[in-house]
Amino acid sequence: MLFKLDIPETLRKLLRQEDTDGDKKITKEDKGPKSFEIKLPDGSHYMVQGTYHLSNLLQELALEKNLGKTVAAIPLEKIEGPPSARIARMIKEYFWDDLTRTIDEAGLEKILGDEKASDGMQRIYVPFSDQAGIKYYKGLEKKHKGLQVLILPQDITSEYVRSINKSPGILALKLVNEKGVPFVVPGGRFNEMYGWDSYFEGIGLLLDNRIDLAKAMVDNFCYQINYYGKILNANRSYYLTRTQPPFLSSYIREVYEADSKIGIQWLSESLETAIKEYETVWMVPGKRMTANGLNRYLAEGIGIPPETEAGHFSEILKVYADKYQLTLAAFEPKYSERELVDKDLDNYFVHDRSLRESGHDTSWRLDGICADLNTVDLNSLLYKYETDFAYLIATYFEGNFKTTSGKTFSNRYWSEKAANRKDLMNKFLWNADKKSYFDYNFKTQSQTGFESATNFYPLWAGLCSQEQASGMVRNLIKDYKAKGGIVATSKNSVAHVAADQVQRQWDYPNGWAPHQMLLWRGLLNFGYEKEAHELIYRWLWMITRNAVDYNGTIPEKYDVVACTHKVYAEYGNVGTEFDYITTSGFGWMNASYQYGLRLLPKKMVKNLDNLRDPDALF
Repeated sequence: MLFKLDIPETLRKLLRQEDTDGDKKITKEDKGPKSFEIKLPDGSHYMVQGTYHLSNLLQELALEKNLGKTVAAIPLEKIEGPPSARIARMIKEYFWDDLTRTIDEAGLEKILGDEKASDGMQRIYVPFSDQAGIKYYKGLEKKHKGLQVLILPQDITSEYVRSINKSPGILALKLVNEKGVPFVVPGGRFNEMYGWDSYFEGIGLLLDNRIDLAKAMVDNFCYQINYYGKILNANRSYYLTRTQPPFLSSYIREVYEADSKIGIQWLSESLETAIKEYETVWMVPGKRMTANGLNRYLAEGIGIPPETEAGHFSEILKVYADKYQLTLAAFEPKYSERELVDKDLDNYFVHDRSLRESGHDTSWRLDGICADLNTVDLNSLLYKYETDFAYLIATYFEGNFKTTSGKTFSNRYWSEKAANRKDLMNKFLWNADKKSYFDYNFKTQSQTGFESATNFYPLWAGLCSQEQASGMVRNLIKDYKAKGGIVATSKNSVAHVAADQVQRQWDYPNGWAPHQMLLWRGLLNFGYEKEAHELIYRWLWMITRNAVDYNGTIPEKYDVVACTHKVYAEYGNVGTEFDYITTSGFGWMNASYQYGLRLLPKKMVKNLDNLRDPDALF
C-alpha cells in the first residue's frame, strides 16, 4: 500500500491531534487518541494506530519535507515495518551521512557554525609543517569574512595552548586535492572528530559497507599523529595537549581486512604511523610509561579545561578560594590567568585532564587520581596494539616490516612485547582472590579495587587465560548485568558517593555503547555465546523500546537500570533534542545497534521486533 499525502496539511493535522505536549515529536507521553485517519484515493480510509506507527509517519513526512517536497509518497512498510529493520535502515541511509564532516570550503558552514566559537570568531588552526594546508586555508580566509586562519608554532607547549584558550578554533585535518578527507562526528553539538568514538563508529561504517569513510578516518588519525604528534582527544585547539584511548591498530586491521584492494602501500604507511604513535606517545619513560613498565594516561596542559561547562569545578575551586581568602568569582580568573599559582590545584587538574584523556569523563574511578594509575583499559589496548602489530607483520609482511626511517620490526619483537605486558598486568593488575583485573596505583603500590566495566577489557584484547576469563565472566554477570545491558561501574562502586554529589556520567546506573561492544566481542572470544547474546539482546531491546516510545530517539547514553534515555547526570544526553525526526542518532550508539544486530541470532531478532521483555526471556 502506498500513501500519497499532502505534507503541510498532514503534518498540521497529525501534530495538532497527536503532539499534545507541543515538542514536535509523538511519544508515549503524548495524550492524543493514538489513531490517525488517512484518506485513500479510492475514498476508503486507513487508520494509523499506536505511538510507534504515528511517530514513523511523522518522521517520513519530515524526511520528504526536508527534500523540498510538498507531496509525500510513503509505502506502508515504512510506517509499520519491524522496528529493528527501521532503525538499522535509518542508520545506514541517513545517520552516517548526516554525521559526516569535512574541513574544507564545502564543509565550513557545518564545521564552524556552532556555539563553541565562544567569542564569535570562526578559526581554523593549521600545523606549522603542513605547507599545502596553510596555502589552502589562507586562500579560504581571503574569501570568507569572519574566518581567521592561524598557523600553529612548530613547538606546541602547554603554555601556548593555555594562551589560546580564549581564541578557540577547529584544528585542520587531511586534505587531498584541496578537498577535506571526511570524518564522522559523534552527533548533536559535536563537530569534531573524536578519538575513540571514531573507532566504534568505524565498526558501524564497515558493517554498513562504508569502507571509504572508515578508511578516511584512519587517514585523518595518521595525519594527526604526523602533524600534531598524537591522536587528539578531538580536533579543537584546546585538545592539543591531550590524546585518547588507543584503538588505531584495531581500526587499521579491520579496515584493511574489510577490503584489501585498499592496497599494501596504505597498510604499510598506516602501520608505520601507528608504530610511531606507540613509541612517541605511549612508551616515553616518565610520561605515559611508568617505571614498572606499564602505562597510564597523562594529559598535559595547565589549569581548568576550557571546554567544561561554567560551574563544573565550583566545588573544588571554592576550597582554594577560601584558602586564599578570596571569593570564588575573584579567585577563578586569577588562577586561570596564572596571577595566582597553586601546585596542589594544578595537580588536581593534571588528574582531571588525564581522566578526560581516558575518554571516561567523568567517573569516580579516576577522579583526583587518574595520572597515578596503570589502568586496565589502557594496558589492554596497548597489548592489543602489540598483538596487532605482530599479526599484521606476520600476515602481510613476511615476518619483517621495514619503516621508511630504516628500522625493521619483526613479528616476534611485538609478540615478546605483548608477552611482557601480559606478565606485568598479571603481576600488578590481576587479583586472583577476586578473579578480576583492577587499576593499579603505582604510587601507593596497590590495586584500587574499583569495580568498572573497563576491568573486563582483557577479554576483548585476548590477554587473559580461559581460567581467568571464567571467573571474570561470573563477576560480570553477577555485578554488572542490568536490564538494559552492562553498567559502566557496579552499584557497589558508587555506594560511598553522597546523594547530594554530582552523578558522574560514566558510573552506575549508566551504560555506554563502547563498553557493550568490547564486552560482547570479549565474551565471544572466550566461547561465552549464551552470555553474549543475552547482553546484546538486553542492549538492543532498550534502544528499540526507547526508539519506539520516543519518536526514534537514539541518544548518547542510557540509564541501563531504568532503561531510559532520561539520564540525570553531568552534560545531559546528546541526541535527545530534535524536531520531528533525528537524522543522525549518536555515532557509537548507531554502531552498537548495527553490530549487535549482526551478532544476534535471527530468532532473537524476532523477539526484539515484538519488544519481548528481556526479563521474560532470560
